Order: sequence, then structure tokens, then C-alpha cells
Amino acid sequence: MLEISESQISAIGQVLNDQNRPLKERFRALFTLKNIGGVKAIEQINNCFKDESALLKHELAYCLGQMQDSRAIPILNEVLKDIKQEPMVRHEAGEALGAIGDPSVIPLLEEYSNDCIPEVAETCQLALARLQWLKLHNSKNSTHSQKSPYMSVDPAPPADITDVEKLRSILLNENISLFERYQAMFSLRDLHTRESILALAEGLKAGSALFRHEIAFVLGQLQEEITVPYLAASLENMEENEMVRHECAEALGSIATSDCFNILNKYINDSQRVVRESCIIALDMCEYENSSEFQYANTLTKVNA
Repeated sequence: MLEISESQISAIGQVLNDQNRPLKERFRALFTLKNIGGVKAIEQINNCFKDESALLKHELAYCLGQMQDSRAIPILNEVLKDIKQEPMVRHEAGEALGAIGDPSVIPLLEEYSNDCIPEVAETCQLALARLQWLKLHNSKNSTHSQKSPYMSVDPAPPADITDVEKLRSILLNENISLFERYQAMFSLRDLHTRESILALAEGLKAGSALFRHEIAFVLGQLQEEITVPYLAASLENMEENEMVRHECAEALGSIATSDCFNILNKYINDSQRVVRESCIIALDMCEYENSSEFQYANTLTKVNA
């Protein structure tokens, strides 16, 4: 945890909660609070859940989960239960509860694992499976040891398999549990070979919206140019779920080639607000990935570049 005064945290929180500030500045403030950690940072993040931007609120929940601080649990519980919140925000709250790894949330996750919104229900099912996995692998120690090479707390641990074709088969098999498919997904990511990356890219055309959105997130972590055509195709598909399109936009922002920049500029005025805003953030990521500035390398792109 960084050493910083309460007044400094409040000042950063004011930027986050100022709806008149550019979205990119508010995102940077959010990830600064995430890196600071502690109860005061959590309070400032919580204050922003009344914002109108689903993209920003979804990212608030993501950050609270990645902080792995049990003091955020009551906040996330309320977000998950709030049916007025957008599905992508409620989904992220459920995932965050799984990331924190506290078994006290099991009853709530069980209740919402049957939610009428598929993305919410599937997320809660995944979070329950993660908590069960942690219990089997000495939960307290495992909760903090399961950070990936990309410095993220993932919804599932990687499978103990290194055969790419076998992992690909599991990844694309819709008849097995989502948790197992996620395990294959993160194994393919961690192998980080051309073969494993292309296997992942196939996942953008398979499974539920939740599954496809996680594939896009993982491709963004990998930051490999060979995935640009696959991500672009999903972003350009106006019939695709907005959660998937948004994640593809951010992935393109983290890859940050000139092609990515041109693709993102095409959708800066998209009809879906979450896609428009994701393109704004992604273009800002492109600028930082191509500059000497430090921001986003360990924050917005959620990778350890």
C-alpha cells in the first residue's frame, strides 16, 4: 500500500467523482485509488456507484475485487442485488466478490446464480466455483497467491494442462462447466505461444456473451498484434453483445498499433454508450502505450507490461 494522506485520497476521489472531468482522467483516478488501497480509497470508489456511466461503474467493481479487501464486500453485495444497475455492473460485482475470496458471500452468490440476467447468473456460478476451489486449496493462502503473471486476480485458476490442442478442446466445449473452460482459457493465456493465442481467438465466436467478453479481456492482456483482426471483427459486429464489444475495444487499446488506433476511431460515436466510452478510454491507452509515460502499464490495461 502506498503511503498517502487522507486529504490526498480525497482529492483523487474528487477527480473520480467529478462528472465534468474527462472520462480518461476519472479512470486514472480510479486506478490510482486501487493502487493506494485501504478503507478511504474504498469509500471514494463507493461514492461513484451512483454515476451514469455503466463502463465506469463496472470498472469500480473490478477494482474493488482486485484490491481483495473484505471491507468492500458490503458495497459489492448491494451492487449485485441492485436490479436497477446495468447487467455489466452487477456481473462485475459478482466477479469481484469471487476475487476477494471470502466464503461469507457464498449464500448471496448462490441466490444470484439463478438471476434472470444470464451474465449475472453465470458470473455468480463462476465465483462460487472459485470459492470452492480456494477451499480445496487452503483458501486463505491461495486467495493472494493466485495472481496471474499479468498481476490480475482471475475468475478461475489455470488448468494443470500444457497441451494446446487439449486446452482448445476444453475451451470450446459448451457441454462442460464454464469454470473448466475458464481454467483452459487462463492456461492458454499463460502459455503465450502463437498456437495458444490463436486458440483463444477462436473463443470470440463461441459460448455465451460472458465467455466471449472474458476471451477479449485475456487477448488484451496478451497484447499480441495477431489478435487484432479477431478483436476488430467482434467490435465491428453491431449484433454482438455490448459487453463483448466494449472489452474488444479496450483490448485493441492495450495492443495499441496504428491499426488499432484507426479501428477505434471508427467507433468513437457508436450507438452504444459503453462502446463509445470504451473507445475513448482505449484511444487514451493507445497514446500511453506509445509514449514514455508510466500510466496504464500496470493500471488501465490490467497487465504487467
